[in-house]
Amino acid sequence: MLTPAGDAAMRCAVLGDPVEHSLSPVLHRAGYAALGLTGWEYDAVRVPAGGLSDFLAGLDGTWRGLSLTMPLKREAMAVVDRVSPRAEQAGAANTLLFERSAGTGPDGLLVRGDNTDIPGAVAAIRERFAGSLGRVVIWGGGATAGSALLAVAELGCRSVELLVRDPARAADTVAAAGRFPEALDVRVGRLGDAVRADLLVSTIPALAQRPLLSSVDRPGAVFEVLYDPWPTALAEWASAAGLPLVSGLDLLVHQAAVQFELFTGSAAPLAAMRDAGEAALRARG
Repeated sequence: MLTPAGDAAMRCAVLGDPVEHSLSPVLHRAGYAALGLTGWEYDAVRVPAGGLSDFLAGLDGTWRGLSLTMPLKREAMAVVDRVSPRAEQAGAANTLLFERSAGTGPDGLLVRGDNTDIPGAVAAIRERFAGSLGRVVIWGGGATAGSALLAVAELGCRSVELLVRDPARAADTVAAAGRFPEALDVRVGRLGDAVRADLLVSTIPALAQRPLLSSVDRPGAVFEVLYDPWPTALAEWASAAGLPLVSGLDLLVHQAAVQFELFTGSAAPLAAMRDAGEAALRARG
């Protein structure tokens, strides 16, 4: 397990824009507390699109890792020195891990990029839904949609439809599907097209969901990647219909657990992290 040198902190943070709503600090801090990692810190820092490289340039030796949210996941691929197979497949990294040794870049800094959204989504889906994933429909075509697509592919799905406002904006996600080891049937349509699927995944803003609900024929389950605001219109609809519902908090907890292990070298205390996240959401009311 990694430990701070002397009194120095090991620092981590979540970056994005917006980022004030993020529960990542709550989860990671709860993990530190549960394991007695008193020298570890985790914060939220607003970094807009185009600002990741400059942020990295200002880091010192106390930094261990970063979690990335929108709009930085694809931008991160241009600043990493090494990338994991799953991040390369997705074309997006939501996790940066810092290592230092002689000859590895400025000040000996080596930046590794990884994608914990994929295993996080796999775990979150199977925690709530054990049914078939023969056909999946995803609302949205951004980086999170790409990770969700690869996650359901890992779970055996071979037919995915991306429904988006602008089909051209789904090009990166379609390209990610092409990097999956097995052939996937990926089709691109428009939001509002009829949804018939074993699983409906939403990666779009909450305000965009309500007009689309009339297009949904009862799916086997729903995966809402948002957790704030909660519940979203889609989550309310799924709950009222008695459908299995995978929540954004489920995804956040499971992907954060993988990040926690990468950052600290210790097994994540999943229950403590989930309890902290649920309490924080209840407090928001």
